[in-house]
Amino acid sequence: MSKDFIGYQALVDKALRGVVREALTHAAKGGIMGAHHFNIVFATAMDGVELPDFLREKYPEAMKIILQHQYANLTVGPDTFEVTLTFNKVPATIVVPYAAVIAFEDPSQKFQLGFQMEIPKPKAGLPAPAETPPPAEPPKTESVPKPETGEVVSLDKFRKK
Repeated sequence: MSKDFIGYQALVDKALRGVVREALTHAAKGGIMGAHHFNIVFATAMDGVELPDFLREKYPEAMKIILQHQYANLTVGPDTFEVTLTFNKVPATIVVPYAAVIAFEDPSQKFQLGFQMEIPKPKAGLPAPAETPPPAEPPKTESVPKPETGEVVSLDKFRKK
């Protein structure tokens, strides 16, 4: 394959991050309606991410937040979004650049986006991360598992005989 001088992957990622921005803009203007809710995973060590120290210590590499019923002050800008969430009854404002978003999901629509990026290593002095960061709030519904690619399954093994 020849060298990509146009940078198609970066163009696609930018366009898809625009989808995240538009979904958040819709939620900021009119709230999240019906069964819609957003699971957002972001790199906490990325430049521009603003978190309280207790959250940065707990999630030094990545964090998942859920925007559904209990969030406040959702502000959507051209490069970042800001939201106030409550962790153990303590309100915390989080600022996330779209470039730090690793995954975006609306389980009610079975809609998922994933972004190719290297997760920055935490800054010195922070504890080693857990294998998978737990969600900021308990999820209200189960996440749809991502199917493995390239696997063919025979329907015969699922049929009653």
